[in-house]
Amino acid sequence: MPPKPEILDRRPAARSRIFRIEAVDLRFSNGAARTYERILGGRDSVMILPLRDDATLLLIREYAAGSDAYELGFPKGVVEDGESVIDAANRELREEVGHGARDLRVLHRCSLVPGYIQHATQIVLARDLYPSMAVGDEPEPIEVVPWSLHDIDGLLSRPDFTEARGIAALFLLQRFLSQERGG
Repeated sequence: MPPKPEILDRRPAARSRIFRIEAVDLRFSNGAARTYERILGGRDSVMILPLRDDATLLLIREYAAGSDAYELGFPKGVVEDGESVIDAANRELREEVGHGARDLRVLHRCSLVPGYIQHATQIVLARDLYPSMAVGDEPEPIEVVPWSLHDIDGLLSRPDFTEARGIAALFLLQRFLSQERGG
């Protein structure tokens, strides 16, 4: 593997209320020079896979501005300053699903378009749920949708379950549960 490119310069390229874009001038080990743009991410986010019982996932349906549609997916949110990934997952679970979890574990850290976006999502399994509501920042109530683990193909065929992180999370969950059962 060649050495990482040398960073010649970094400068702001654009900024919105949510995103910062940085231009990065690079020189590669073969002498080629390029300018890349990347969206700066900052803190990780969490995506939670809440298992109500051994056979039932709890999904949520909420409005997604990017697709301008109500999407079915997993609860998620940003890890706040000073908050651990596990604490953030439990907080988001309470805010979006109305449950806390006694058993939370990180399954994997995933990036999305690492060539352009400096951000990662921690996929967290939540089990041993108990009722516990917390007020979040959602503008309207979120619908909680129970889904059978035995109907993953049905979930994947839905036109409103499209988020790549959620699809990856299903794979990670199935792999984890299979290993846990010794399979």
